[in-house]
Amino acid sequence: MPERPLRDRHILIIEDEYMLADELRCELGEAGATVLGPVGTVADALVLIEREGLIEGAVLDVNLRGEMAFPVADLLIERGVPFVFTTGYDESIIPGRFSNILRCEKPIAVEGIIGVLGRMVETGARQ
Repeated sequence: MPERPLRDRHILIIEDEYMLADELRCELGEAGATVLGPVGTVADALVLIEREGLIEGAVLDVNLRGEMAFPVADLLIERGVPFVFTTGYDESIIPGRFSNILRCEKPIAVEGIIGVLGRMVETGARQ
């Protein structure tokens, strides 16, 4: 039986690029995750985070339809949810308060994100 590093973990996908969001949804699901989302706007992400009782990890695109997703990152941190940024931008676009957040450059390696999220969730890593 294949390893399922995210088995029964509630993982939120915040990504506005449909093909990538769908790939993440499928791959995270195959890794055993209960996938929340995907959502593709800052507003939808904030509503979902406030509504969901259990979020154990997240994948957060830095730019959602032209809007920077930093309010979403702030809320995830406030809730103690470990997450990774995905972005096509270089690190200079990300405010210093997020310097400890892992940044995965696009095109992303979904397997790598699964591994990182699995370790973060397993160890209880919190920002």
